[in-house]
Amino acid sequence: MTTSRKVAVITGSHKGLGLAIACKLAQQDDIWVIITSRKEADCQATEQRLKAEGIEVDCHQLDVTDPNSVNDFMDWVTSAYGRVDILVNNAGVNPSQVAEEASILTAKAETMLDTFNTNAIGALRMCQAVIPLMKQRGYGRIVNVSTEMASLQQIPQDFYPPAPAYRMSKVGLNAMTTMLAKELKDTNILVNNYSPGWMKTDIGGEDAPYTTDEGAETAIYLATLLDGASQGGFFAEMRKFGGAVVLPW
Repeated sequence: MTTSRKVAVITGSHKGLGLAIACKLAQQDDIWVIITSRKEADCQATEQRLKAEGIEVDCHQLDVTDPNSVNDFMDWVTSAYGRVDILVNNAGVNPSQVAEEASILTAKAETMLDTFNTNAIGALRMCQAVIPLMKQRGYGRIVNVSTEMASLQQIPQDFYPPAPAYRMSKVGLNAMTTMLAKELKDTNILVNNYSPGWMKTDIGGEDAPYTTDEGAETAIYLATLLDGASQGGFFAEMRKFGGAVVLPW
């Protein structure tokens, strides 16, 4: 299973935005993609469907909220490929439809903790796991899927939806990105965030104006940055501005 191509891992990628990112990366000749899902059956079903469509990928079970699952995944990917060159931290949850998420005054600690464990801590687990492999090869690209709703400068003017658990967890993700970028500034491991915008997904719903393919555009841009490019940036979805535009933290 070894490959000379760059190995890309996309968390939460058996459907939705993660799948769109995986498919776009898999269409590049120099990248080999590994899709992941909490449930092995979901992952394998997606792999078989993509294979029937002529898109070759690998798949493996991965639950970013479970340290044992992350360790098992890393043991497998290290044995199979010996490298991870690209990590897209896409796995995420948004409990904004829960009644208490309508206000920060009614938000529950349990919901907050569960959301943080996936959206922020889960991403940190993956970064801590793959960065040593990236350092060995002197190359890495990490893309963290955030949201404009987590921009501290924009929250005072953006009241809908309140979604306190989701917003705060993504603020934590943004902070993690800036800290990683600081520690990795003298390396060729580039870490950046982006907001994919409102898309037609399980979280976004059918009323969303954009597709997951459109939401994936900036992720592909950041996952394939040239050496010396952006480090620690926070980008908008490219379709909105016709190019890579930096968002305010």
